[in-house]
Amino acid sequence: MHLLIPAAGMGRRMGSDRNKLLLTLLGKPLIAWTLQAAEAADKISWIGIIGQPEDWPDFKAILATLSLKVPVELIQGGSTRQESVYNGLQALPASAERVLIHDGARCLATPELFDRCADALLDCTGLIAAVPVKDTIKIVEPATQVIQHTPDRRNLWAAQTPQGFDVKLLKQCHDRGQREGWEVTDDAALFEMCGLPVRIVEGEETNLKVTTPVDLAIAEFILRQRLLKPE
Repeated sequence: MHLLIPAAGMGRRMGSDRNKLLLTLLGKPLIAWTLQAAEAADKISWIGIIGQPEDWPDFKAILATLSLKVPVELIQGGSTRQESVYNGLQALPASAERVLIHDGARCLATPELFDRCADALLDCTGLIAAVPVKDTIKIVEPATQVIQHTPDRRNLWAAQTPQGFDVKLLKQCHDRGQREGWEVTDDAALFEMCGLPVRIVEGEETNLKVTTPVDLAIAEFILRQRLLKPE
């Protein structure tokens, strides 16, 4: 299975002036934890890191310390996540039929989650990892801040990554998105807008996206608990 890791963003909400994936978590950059989990998965055979060229020296240094067995390619990112994934799709090997896309900032995803998504993708053309929503969600009118609707949370899932797709279909969706001027925050939305089905694969409660200093502290706690567990 081929894996693309969008890693071109900055850490503004983290209060950082550099790529947040270069920030450390228990002594290792965030992206190092992501890469280690991906390589430990049985199904991942190729990894593409989508980033900005100014970060490539740091990424190369990290890769040198990890000595990963799977091939890793650096791919130039765009100005948005959508543009970055588009670039990543064009850089996939010609043999790639299906691809997983995983945010580098979700550094707590386990090898088992990667494998579960890879296996499920053999039987569908689009999927996302997700977990059921626990909180009650309110639909609010932005101008007045008045609640308009309370959807049934039994129908609500919080989207995560990995997200997985048939490569040919996802390329078509991205091409259409460019023509139509669509702006989306994940690839599943493009699939949905093109009328294609996207399946849910059970995600992990600990698979949080590290975006703020609070997220970083929570991620450190989770990792420490994992490291304390006996093999």
